[in-house]
Amino acid sequence: MLRSGVRVPYRPLFFCVFNMIDSQIWVIAGTAASIGFVHTLLGPDHYLPFIVMSRARQWALAKTLFISFLCGLGHVLSSIVLGFIGIALGTALFKLETVESFRGSAAAWLLIGFGFAYFIWGLHRAIRKKPHKHTHFHGDGETHEHVHTHESVHIHVHDQKKKANITPWILFAIFVFGPCEPLIPLIMYPAAKHNTGGVLIVALTFGIVTILTMLVIIAIASYGVSFVRLGKLEKYAHALAGAMIFISGLSVQFLGL
Repeated sequence: MLRSGVRVPYRPLFFCVFNMIDSQIWVIAGTAASIGFVHTLLGPDHYLPFIVMSRARQWALAKTLFISFLCGLGHVLSSIVLGFIGIALGTALFKLETVESFRGSAAAWLLIGFGFAYFIWGLHRAIRKKPHKHTHFHGDGETHEHVHTHESVHIHVHDQKKKANITPWILFAIFVFGPCEPLIPLIMYPAAKHNTGGVLIVALTFGIVTILTMLVIIAIASYGVSFVRLGKLEKYAHALAGAMIFISGLSVQFLGL
């Protein structure tokens, strides 16, 4: 472009924005990526519920990853939104940490409650599927026995309609309520000392790495678990899934994982 006879080199908008951002932001972004990876890897609640539910409910891998992605997105965005609100209002760091701590404890108890409830439901379902005998007496004195399960008899046309599966929505609600604890105190406030673009870069870096780590672990583990055959314990698959989620919630609440 010519201006007053002087050629001014053209610079794409991307490079202009890149140069405006303090180089320290890229260091913080790298730290955010490392923290997001380690935070996810060490937190079994980030992937274990999806792995065991996928196995118990026979979800396809694509469905498992889609549900996991939505839950991970809600998990990260809830903390990002709270962090931006805190920065905009000038809320003290310790107040946001208090809010995140409360959310983390509540989410852990929700996970514990869901796991325990699903465990009980799985046991009940397994018992109903257990074959048992009934003896029938006829008026002529003849008797006979037959074996059946409560889940295979008395099926009517209206019972065969596919029931709505609320399990993914329960997981989504728990993950939205659960915070990404390191995001606000370790990342968002240092970035906020620079500029809005820096905050966005750090937040996006943390979120992308966290979600990708979740999806990779879930994909590999779900593929491997799909080959596991429980034999006679197969009917307890739902109960086992609930127990694993219950233990996962306990580890978060009492071990700080």
